[in-house]
Amino acid sequence: MSAPHTDVEQVEAANTAFYEAMERGDFEELSSLWLTPADLGVDDEYHDPADTGVVSCVHPGWPVLTGRGEVLRSYALIMANTDYIQFILTDVHVSVTGDTALVTCTENILSGGPAPEDGAELGPLVGQLVVATNVFRRTPVGWKLWSHHASPVLAETEDEDGENGVDGVNPDDGPLA
Repeated sequence: MSAPHTDVEQVEAANTAFYEAMERGDFEELSSLWLTPADLGVDDEYHDPADTGVVSCVHPGWPVLTGRGEVLRSYALIMANTDYIQFILTDVHVSVTGDTALVTCTENILSGGPAPEDGAELGPLVGQLVVATNVFRRTPVGWKLWSHHASPVLAETEDEDGENGVDGVNPDDGPLA
């Protein structure tokens, strides 16, 4: 495969590297993909956070995490508690303006937890549909992740009477029985 030449191709490669590092459970690689103050030529010891592009992350169902330490701790926790994860990305759109890039995509996630105590195989696999926005910033060493925001897609459900609702809630009648 040839090296990416355009900004869009470089951002697509950085976005793919992010998801592949998660799939492999490669915390060091994942950490290297997130923006640092040094990437922007700012002193790590003293800086104005507004000038350093402080990173942020929102995982589905989590509060906003701000700062490199909090964000990376969250990924360490996820990796430590997920034996298997696979991302199939669809609807990927990349937009680049100057030194900032925006990627929107749908994460079709397949994951498995720890194996049951009596078995040697993975625990049950679970599928999830999540929409994500990843913001990248250009640095002297390439595009780095500045922000990741992921939200679950609510699935339509059908009750016994054939009425549609969203995630167990019928919009007209309240909770489904």
